[in-house]
Amino acid sequence: MAINRVQFQPGLSLPAFLQRYGTESACSEALQQARWPRGFVCPRCAGTAHSRFERQSETLWQCAACRHQTSLLADTLFAYTRLPLTTWFLALYLLTQTKNNISALELKRHLGVCYRTAWRLKHKLMQAMAHRETGRQLSGFVQIDDAYLGGERNGGTPGRGSENKRPFVIAVETDARGYPGCAVIEPVSGFTKAALAAWFTRHLHPDAELFSDGLGAFRAAADLGHAHTVIDAGGGRAATEAEGARWVNIVLSNLKRALDGTYHVFGFFKYAHRYLAEAAWRFNRRFRLDALVPRLLVAAARCPTWTEQRLRDLPVFGS
Repeated sequence: MAINRVQFQPGLSLPAFLQRYGTESACSEALQQARWPRGFVCPRCAGTAHSRFERQSETLWQCAACRHQTSLLADTLFAYTRLPLTTWFLALYLLTQTKNNISALELKRHLGVCYRTAWRLKHKLMQAMAHRETGRQLSGFVQIDDAYLGGERNGGTPGRGSENKRPFVIAVETDARGYPGCAVIEPVSGFTKAALAAWFTRHLHPDAELFSDGLGAFRAAADLGHAHTVIDAGGGRAATEAEGARWVNIVLSNLKRALDGTYHVFGFFKYAHRYLAEAAWRFNRRFRLDALVPRLLVAAARCPTWTEQRLRDLPVFGS
């Protein structure tokens, strides 16, 4: 069997990571480059002229125009942290270089922190991934499918109405040769025409042509002017290999295998949006494994600050 070059490409080895990010000063320099690649920009007025000084062992930048003072961590995902940057960077490494996913429990053991800290750190980084994927649009030929995360609870509502099931849409764009490009994997409030019309508006480029199964709600794509082909391949394995459905089924299968193999349980309904965004973020950057750490660093540096309370709040459908 031929070797999959994407799977067997070299990533960022642990010795190379430690050589590049093994000290607090190296991490600070990398974060500064990620946040201000062309030099300091004031977060309040976007001015670039500034002065730099030390106060109580912390480096501060002061804008010459509006006099606003800021630190390297302020207004980023790292704001208010008590952890050293070397711990954060090791988390960046572990989240991006593992073949599947890494749970908060395993992250706790690797980082030497308590579980609550590991949970908060992981969810913040997943939120940075979600923030980067929010505006992604798919173009060309788009294969789409409906799916659920989670299972029934003892004594709960059976079937698709279970309180522990979260409906989501997965879509993969392919080129004229049938090769997969990017994917969008995002929860929806339900498989209704209104919910899917809102999803299509956010995530489909006007030229996108849709391929789906016979779910009636997918017809909302035609109402928005997209060409829509319904694939009737019956059931069983043959349906997953049908032209126009193969890649979305492969990505969906890999997604569920990765989640099932990593997590014993998590709040499917409440936190599915972040776990799905992590899968989409990793898939969409699969061709450069060695660049995932700096790319996630950029995402974290440019993501708004998230408190633990905000991380634990129930998300709004379609947000």
